[in-house]
Order: sequence, then C-alpha cells, then structure tokens
Amino acid sequence: MEFANRGIMWNRLTTWQVFLWWHYFFLLWSTIDGQTRYSIPEELKQGAVVGNIGKDLSLVVSEMYRRKLRITSEAGKQYFNIDLRKGELVVTDRIDREELCGQKPACLLPLELVIDNPLQLHRIEIEIQDTNDNSPSFVTKEKVVKIAELVNPGTRFPLESAQDPDIGINSVRSYLISKNEHFKLTVKNHKDGRKIPELVLDKPLDREKLPVHNLILTAVDGGDPVRSGTSDIKVVVLDNNDNAPQFERQVYEANVSEKAAPGTKILQVKATDADEGLNGEIEYVFAEQTADVILSLFDIEPSTGTVFVKGILDHETNSIHRFDITAKDKGNPEMDGHCSIEIRVVDINDNIPEIIVTSLSTPVPEDSALGTVIALISAKDPDSGDNGRVTLTISPKFPFKLNPSMSNHYSLVTNMLLDRERNVNYSVKISATDSGKPQLTSEKTIVIELLDVNDNPPVFSQASFVVYVKENHAPGKIICSVTATDPDAGENAKISYSILDSKVQDVSVSSYVYINSDNGSIYSMHSFDYEKLKVFQIQVQAKDQGSPSLSSNTTVHVFILDQNDNAPAVIYPSSAALGSLSHQRMPRSAKAGHLVTKVTAVDADSGHNAWISYRLAEATDASLFAVNLYTGEVRTKRAVSEQDDSSQRLIIEIKDDGEPVQSSTVTVSILLEDGLHEPILDLRHKVSEPSKKTGRITLYLILSLASVSVLSLVTFLILAVKCIRNSRSSCCVRRSDCDDYKNPNRNLQIQLNTDGPIKYVEVLGGDMLSQSQSFRSCMSPMSEYSDLTLIKPSSTTDFKEVISVLDASLPDSTWTFESQQR
Repeated sequence: MEFANRGIMWNRLTTWQVFLWWHYFFLLWSTIDGQTRYSIPEELKQGAVVGNIGKDLSLVVSEMYRRKLRITSEAGKQYFNIDLRKGELVVTDRIDREELCGQKPACLLPLELVIDNPLQLHRIEIEIQDTNDNSPSFVTKEKVVKIAELVNPGTRFPLESAQDPDIGINSVRSYLISKNEHFKLTVKNHKDGRKIPELVLDKPLDREKLPVHNLILTAVDGGDPVRSGTSDIKVVVLDNNDNAPQFERQVYEANVSEKAAPGTKILQVKATDADEGLNGEIEYVFAEQTADVILSLFDIEPSTGTVFVKGILDHETNSIHRFDITAKDKGNPEMDGHCSIEIRVVDINDNIPEIIVTSLSTPVPEDSALGTVIALISAKDPDSGDNGRVTLTISPKFPFKLNPSMSNHYSLVTNMLLDRERNVNYSVKISATDSGKPQLTSEKTIVIELLDVNDNPPVFSQASFVVYVKENHAPGKIICSVTATDPDAGENAKISYSILDSKVQDVSVSSYVYINSDNGSIYSMHSFDYEKLKVFQIQVQAKDQGSPSLSSNTTVHVFILDQNDNAPAVIYPSSAALGSLSHQRMPRSAKAGHLVTKVTAVDADSGHNAWISYRLAEATDASLFAVNLYTGEVRTKRAVSEQDDSSQRLIIEIKDDGEPVQSSTVTVSILLEDGLHEPILDLRHKVSEPSKKTGRITLYLILSLASVSVLSLVTFLILAVKCIRNSRSSCCVRRSDCDDYKNPNRNLQIQLNTDGPIKYVEVLGGDMLSQSQSFRSCMSPMSEYSDLTLIKPSSTTDFKEVISVLDASLPDSTWTFESQQR
C-alpha cells in the first residue's frame, strides 16, 4: 500500500518536473520599457543558451565582432557571454539564485549590452527562477521542550521554524509530527509569510507513566521533487510550576538608525508569570535557534528585557532583522514563553554615489556630428529612497552633455562642434550627487581624446613672396624657401610642395626652377640674364597628405637683379665697331669749339651699370681735341694751325658706371683739309632754348658735313621750311658735295631702328662703294626732346616725301641737320 502510494506520487512528480523543464528550456523573453528580459532557471549548465541576442535586438550577426559587442554585469561576476558567431547569450558559470538574491521574491540579474560603431547600450534583465535545490533544515537538530504535567490540554508550545533558502513554492509549505498519543501539530502563519510550527498538548501528561516523549518534527517544501528536513523534539514532563511566562505582545516591532552606536536602546519586551516566588521570576534570553548574526548585532538585558544595539548596523546589508526572545521562569520545572522581534534598520545617507563608466569611445573624430554618443555612464548608490537617487552633471564649459536614458543611466553626447586644433583632449569631470540629507557627492574624470580629421589646408607664412636674384646666378643654387604650416596632425599635417605649371616667355616655368617637395626650397635650373628676363612668377602649391588632401597656393615673384656684364656698344659712328677706325674730315679753318663728330654708345645693362662716360684715351695732338664726358661730342679745343698734322688719330674710351667697370674704345681718324666749307649755322644755342624752358633737356647736336651740290642747298631750304612750319626746332644743313647729289645711280633708303633706350632713323644712300651720305636721327633717353641728325641724301628721290614720313612717325622734338662725309 505504502509502495503503491509512493509510485503514484513519483508519477505525479515526474509529470510536474517534465512540465517545468519544458518551460525552462523554452525560455520566455519580453521587452519592458526598452529592456529585454529573459527567464532562466538557476543551476543551468555552462554553455546553456539563454536567448538569441542578435535576433531579439535585430542585430546583424556578421557585424557583432566588428562592432565589439560585449556585456557587463553589475553583479561583479560574469555569468554570461555572447557567442559572436551565432549571436547567442550563453551561460558561462554556475548560477545560484540563493547566493545572488537570498530571500528576495524576484531575482533579477541586470546586464548591459554595449555595442560600438555607433555606440549603443541595451539593457537586459535575466530573471533567475528558483529551482528546488535546497531542503528545509533546522538550526537545532534536537529541541527540548519542558512541560509541566499539570498543563491543561490545548496549551501551545512554539517550535523552531525550518529554514529553506528556496522561495515561493519551493520553500517550506507544511510541518508533520511523528505519530503519538498526547501531542498534535498546528502551523501558525506569520504576517511576513513565515510558518511557525506549534506543538499542542492534546491529552494530559502523567510524568509517572512517561517522563519523556520523543517526537520527530518534519518540514516539507512544495518543490518538485519534494524535499524535507527533520528535527528531534524531546518533551520532558516536569512536576509542579504549572504557569509559563506570558508576553504582553506576541510581536514587537521597532525602528533603529543604521548609525546607532553600540549600547543604543531599541525596545523593551515584558512578560508576566502568575506563579509566585522563583516560579514567577522571569529571565529574558534569545531563543535557541537565533542566528549568530543576530547575536553579533543585538543584545538583551536578561532582567529587564531591554534590547539594545551591540554591533554595527548596515541598512544596505540587511534592512530588517527578525528573531525570537524567550522568557524563562526559575521554577521547577522551568517554564518559558516566547515572542517575536522585528527590527527595521532605517537608512542613513552614508554611502557616496559611485560613477561607473560602462563604455567609452575614444579617440573621438573631431568632425563628429552633434549628438554623437561618446560614453555610457551609470551611477550606483546602495542607499535607499532619496538617499540612493543619484543625479549626474558635468560642467557646461565642455562641448558635451549628459542625456538620461534609464534609471541612473546616462549617455555622454556631443552638444557642440569639436576642434582638435583648439583642444587635443578634454578632461571631463563628472559629478554624482544623491538626493539625501545631507547630500553626498563624488566626482570622476574621464579623458576624451580627439581624433584628427583633415579639415585644415596648409597655410603659407606669407600671402606672396618677393625674391631678388642676381643675374648670372650659378645653376643649382637655392633661390628661396617657402614654408607652410598645417595645424592638423599626423599624415594630415605632412606637407609636400610643388610648382604649378605656368609660362615664362612661352616656356614652362619648370625649365627655370625646381622645388624640393619636402622643405619648399626653390633652386634655379640655369643662370638668368637680366637683359633677356627681368621678372617672372612661380606658383607654388602646398598639399597635405590627408584624405582627401587639402592644398593652398602662393606666388613667388622673382626679380632678376642686373649685373654689369655688358660693355658699352658704339652705335655711332655706325661703321665703327669695338676698336675699329672711323674716318672724319674737318676743315683747317675750324675754330675752337668746332664739333668734329659725336660718339654715341649704349649699354644693355640698366641703372648705374648703364651710365656711360666718354674719355679721350689717346690723341695725336691732345691739345687740339676734347671729348665731352657725358655727350661724347668731339670738339676742337683751339683753332687749327698750319703746323698741325693733316691726319689726326683719336682713341676714345667709353666706360660704364658698373662694378666692375666695363669699357670699349673707338678710334677716330680725322683728316684736316683745306677748302671745306664752315658750317652755315651752328644751332647749338638755338637748340638749347627749349632746354632752358624745361630745365631738363640735353640736346645732342651733330653737325652735318657741308653739301657741295645745289641739291643739298635745296634740301636744306625744304627742311628749314618744314622745321619752321612745325615749330619744333631749328635746322641746319651744310653742303658738301654737289656732284654726289646729281648721281642718278643712288637710291634713297629710310631705316627706323630701335636699340635699347636709343632710337634713331637712318636715311642711307644706295651706292655702298662711293662716298655715301646719310641722315640719322638719334633720340636720347636722357632728354625730354630727341635729337635728329640727317646726313645728306644720295638719291634723286623726292626728299619731301621722306621728310613727311619722318615727321609723321617721330614725336615732337628738336631737329638738327648736319652734313658729314665719310
């Protein structure tokens, strides 16, 4: 029969167990207030799957590893991990609900799932469901109950409650007492949910028949399978003393501050005994099953029943303490009564808030958008109520702010644009303040590094550069160096220099210079010639190595400085080259100051290097001729005498003002002849009249040789009329040779030349073998007006047309005509 009952019970238990495990392995999850919750039984094996995180949170499994998905637990110990290959949340360690939550009705293990790129936080709660893995147990294995033999039936005697770490249905559900004739068992339900067994006397006792009754008390839980625990009850039948102490209340309650010092009075219990003498004298003690932790925290005055603090109370460790007190008399036999004590520890704001940085993404790109999540931060305060309500704040001077997400959870986000060039990093101080009185505050500093982004182009030290380079500068030498800076960092700040392609006199600038790409030094490819190139520009670009790269440009203006590398070049007499011989004729009747000839030279250099001076280096008779230092005019110093040689040789040196000095010479051979006409009119003084008006004009008068033909006289008259008509200058023509004018084989040629700063016009004869006569105009850059020297024509061409052409093509100036023979 008993075996059959056990079989039926086993079948029922097995069916219930299968149902529970079916329920456990088909785990339920739900999202509550943005939180994902899973329910699992305790004591799952390692590797057991809790749920599929990737599927439940709509995450791409293939991206979990790249996004560094990870979990953190507030429990301090890591019980779970994520299989990144499948996205499953699995158990990694033994989970004991009793160890984690004790007697709390709900055991929730909070987890935080952190994902980077972008930073996200998911709150997950794991509900640990209780399994019946603990049996009820009694603190004392043998309980001695002393009962006087005269006690009336129905008297109750409290017994020790069994302890079961499990909760709910898995905790103690009932008590059983072994079969006997005198006692029965009742269970008293306490308001806090405890079940207290009581031994009830059913029949009167007779000490003489049976002085000791041995009973077995069994505590049974409601789990599946059922678990139980036993305690031996030894009932000793006493003689006399038939009244037990009775407390005024069955349950005493009191509140005490967790900061109460040892010795602080909490409450006082009071019991009475109807007996007299020793039988009514009461002593108060802790019940036999009182836990050691209670004995370490509290004490009781045996004679008064005053309960006071003995140890250090901590609301965060245990907010409520329950224990029993026994009142014993001193009768024989000894009688006792029992009451329950419930002491609530009142929380004091004695815990400083703790700041926990769950996740920190650093370095942060400086171009992060507003609202970018930088860190996930939570606060923890073990105090309760307002004492445990924490608020996080940061200084407004930082470009960040805290956004509350869940209870005591915040996200640190950007609220202003970042600039690494202004701040490389930020030391953000976070303050946590609770709502207790007085308020407690803690601080934590996190360092946020900024990641450089290529947002700054290189900047040259100058908007443009001006460089002066001497001509004939040796090729390969440095011309100048340009520098640019970039406030970015790393590759974004590495600068390379290059020359942008442009043209200099239709030639690429890269054929003139090249640049060192690393330091911006510019070198010449060859030497420069000021006379060919005076100034040019180089466009330089500085480009960084960022992605995308940024660049900026600058202009280098290169000015070529003139060097005295050109000797003066003689342009008149036209047939005279450097050191060559020029033949001139002069009448012996010439007086002092007579203009023999004028040497004209130019220098391709500029400035001081082109200032020319003339000097008589050698002469056959140095007392007869003199050369004007600035104009090159060769004049007689005295009248020619009969004793002077007919052939005079002059060497005229022409020097510039450069350093070093450059010079050239021209040799002039002068033939003194009788019968040559004097100049009809020396207009030098007339020509100087415009100079007096302006004060700036220097006129070079070149005397023309006298014409010997009537045609020359006619030509002079025509030119004089033309000059008077235009009011430009006085003109003078000297006749030299009339026969040459009648020569019909000569052709009139007009040549307009421009050579450096000197402009001149030549009217040349066509017969190069005979003595030729020509007209030349030389416009000096040293004068506001220009000089024109016309040497007699050697052609029958209508000379009026020639003069008209010259008059139309040349600017207003003073015209001087002289005739010279060569």
